Amino acid sequence: MATPLRSRLGEAIFRVTAGPDGPRHRERIHGRPGPRWFEPDSPIGRVHGDASMFIGGIRALLLQTLHPAAMAGVAEHSDYRADMLGRLARTSRFLAVTTFGHVDDAQAAVDAVRAIHERVTGTLPDGTPYAASDPHLLRWVHVAEVDSFLRAHQVYGKRPLDAAGRDTYVAQAAEIARRLGVLDPPTTEAGLAAALEGYRPELRATDHAREAVRHVVLRPPIAVPARPAYAVLVAAAIALMPRWSRRPLRLPSLPVSERTVVRALGAAATRTLRWALSPGRETARGLAARRTG
Repeated sequence: MATPLRSRLGEAIFRVTAGPDGPRHRERIHGRPGPRWFEPDSPIGRVHGDASMFIGGIRALLLQTLHPAAMAGVAEHSDYRADMLGRLARTSRFLAVTTFGHVDDAQAAVDAVRAIHERVTGTLPDGTPYAASDPHLLRWVHVAEVDSFLRAHQVYGKRPLDAAGRDTYVAQAAEIARRLGVLDPPTTEAGLAAALEGYRPELRATDHAREAVRHVVLRPPIAVPARPAYAVLVAAAIALMPRWSRRPLRLPSLPVSERTVVRALGAAATRTLRWALSPGRETARGLAARRTG
């Protein structure tokens, strides 16, 4: 009885996060024989393969909005308002292929993203030009993502990393960042914290940022029955946001509830997601291991 339920739930979640072509991409990512950039059970595989990424991904989106240039690029050069799920599928596919895919597919994904970045340019309201290919801007996006993924994993992941594992994760993520054009990405947990702190003077909540937050938090393009579960993931993500980021983005701050109710609900939600998604993921990884063995 549980197995069909798990399968149906897992496939429904997978369709939302990976898009209609998800099964085809999953087979290629995990099933194509050959070398990978990382071992599946290395720290980056543990973090990016865990259900805590749902919470980490929402936190990353919220945090990234605070850089005016990064947010302007998204607002003016993407259709996230009308195609939020499509954007989510493309992002999750990039993370999956660069973490678990064949080296040629991983490099092709990086090359495709770099080509898109080259076309994204514009001017901020104060006249400052911006470009998505700017290494400094790319570094902000990278730092916000890695900090979010790692924090979510340490709180909600099935196997949190020790200090050495956290440093290794940051260093492995930096390998992908360099290929994307990031200069001097942090390679340790301490370096990651310092890099995030270094961007604070540049961060502020613009109208674009607040609009994006409203879409992520209040107007997700998902079916009504799934919205309570989504609300739990959003609450867990907000609870992991830095305190200094809450007020500018008009996000709530409820310390006691976040440490108790939100933490318990977030843990329950990630356990359910992990339970629903684990059969397909483990099968795919096992297939890949047999084909490369």
